[in-house]
Parts: sequence; structure tokens; C-alpha cells
Amino acid sequence: MDNNEKEITNEEVIIDVSHLTKDYGFGRGVFDVSIKVHKGECYGYLGPNGAGKSTTIRHIMGFSKPTTGYTKIFGIDTFGNTDKILGKVGYLPGEPSIPQGLNGWGFIRMMQDMRGEENNERLDYLLKLFKLDPSPLVKEMSLGEKRKLAVVAAFMNDPDVLILDEPTSGLDPIMQKVFIDFIVEEKKRGKTILLSSHIFSEVDATCDNISIIKDGVHVSTFKAKDVKKTKNRVYVIHFKDFKNMNEFLKRNKFDVLDTNDKSFTVTISFLKTQYKEFFEYIKGIKVLSFDEKPYTLQDYFMSFYKEEKEFGGLSGVVGNKK
Repeated sequence: MDNNEKEITNEEVIIDVSHLTKDYGFGRGVFDVSIKVHKGECYGYLGPNGAGKSTTIRHIMGFSKPTTGYTKIFGIDTFGNTDKILGKVGYLPGEPSIPQGLNGWGFIRMMQDMRGEENNERLDYLLKLFKLDPSPLVKEMSLGEKRKLAVVAAFMNDPDVLILDEPTSGLDPIMQKVFIDFIVEEKKRGKTILLSSHIFSEVDATCDNISIIKDGVHVSTFKAKDVKKTKNRVYVIHFKDFKNMNEFLKRNKFDVLDTNDKSFTVTISFLKTQYKEFFEYIKGIKVLSFDEKPYTLQDYFMSFYKEEKEFGGLSGVVGNKK
């Protein structure tokens, strides 16, 4: 057995990214990124489009050479060794490139030939699960059908490792739910999964550990279960008018997660033990309502992205802020 292919235990790191830096200049790229994904774990990589998720994943797959640092799968440096890991890794790119001149079956057979193996039982299962007919030409398929074809191709040889970049992009809500349930089952089967996404619901439903990336830098890494244990609370305050809302914002020292100038509402986060301090800030300000809601992954994420209000589809902790 090759030294790079030693037996893997449940404690062994399967995907190892160490101090990865790829500097494209002008602040673009990823900087000092480290990720360790253990066997049987689903690791969430959360950030908006352009944050550096896809750049990291392309390096993990060995498609690009790091400026510094390294990326390994099964202990093998991925750059220059993609052929050694391809048979054990299912990769779903954010924007799959599928030859337009083929039909779905042609693409499936092409991918089977590249991997040098077929698992037709698994293929049939996936075609039924995702309700995909591979007969039409790729160029005649809808965006959702192309996405399902890419999903089937990535998983049809039943790989040990799944690397998924924005996996539900282009899928309708029903298929998104099917996909999330599928990933949960794959994790139960012992698969090792890295899931990059900007959709909170799929990260929240599937992941054990999560890293948040902003402008190419990890700003937090934490256990997903800690979101349910945090002592933070989120409160939505509805003010009488803009003047009162603005006065509160001038005084406020707590984490502001969101503001809405049309409804005169502010969403903030603080510890339950800080009630007294909060009511000091709100003295003399006219408030119509004050409601508590659960602290979620989205709330924690937004504490790093206060200046950005909308992420198409962004829809859940306590971690180590850098």
C-alpha cells in the first residue's frame, strides 16, 4: 500500500487545507485558509458569492496551485495529483461545464469512462431520486435539469468524499429538499462531505462544523450545535417612527443585525443578562413592540456582514472570531 493511501480511521483528517493562500492581487483571492474535515463529517463553508468559497474548492480539487500552503485529500497533495483522488471524490462545481452536443446519457457515459468504473445500480437510484430523464440533449435541458445531471454524475460511482460547491443552485424548492435529505443520508452512510453554500437552511440541516469566509479570510470556525446552546438572544424592536429608531441607533451599543427604515424596526442581539443595560439605552424612546426570536445561524453570520443586507437565498453560533 502506498504511504499516501494508509488506512483511514474515524479520527483521521480526510480533507486537509493548511494555510492556503492564493493572492490574485488587489485584495482578491483567499488568505491563510485552513480547513480539516474528518471521516464521516459534513463541513459547511458559508459565505456570499465572491467571498472565496469556490477559489478554495478549486484548490482542494487540485485545479490550481497555491501561492503558499497546501491542500490534501487522503494525505495526498491535490495539485498535480487529481487523477489519484478522482475515483474516490465526487465533485459538484458551482457552475458545471457540460458539453452541449451530448445528451444526458452521453455525459454520464463520458464521466464513467473518465473514472474507469460503473455503478449502474447507484446510477438508477439517483436518476429516480432526482426524477431525471437523461435522454434530451444538454443544450435543450433547463437549468434545473442540467444541475440534476451534474448531481447524478458527481455521485453515481458512490464516492467516499463529496465536495459540493453551491450544490442546490438552480434546483427548485422541492429538489432542494430532496438534495438536503440525500446529503443527510450520505452522512449517515459515513461519507465525508465539504459543502460550500450561501443558503443557511442547507448548511443548518446538514453540517457538523462550519467556517464563515469573508473577503477571502476565515472570520469564524465553530460547531453547528453550538448555535442551539448560545446564550445570545435576538430581539426585534418596532419603533413609533424613524426619528425614534434613529435615536436608538445613536445610543445603542449592542450587535445590530438588521434595520428596516420602512417598518421602523431594528433587529439586535445581546445576552439575556444584559436586559438592564438594554432598557437604559431605550429610556425615553417610543417603542411599539419588542419581540424575542431564536438566535440562528443567519443571525451569527450577519454579525460579520452587518453592512450587507441581502444575499440571494441566504437563509444560522458561537465561534472563534478572528
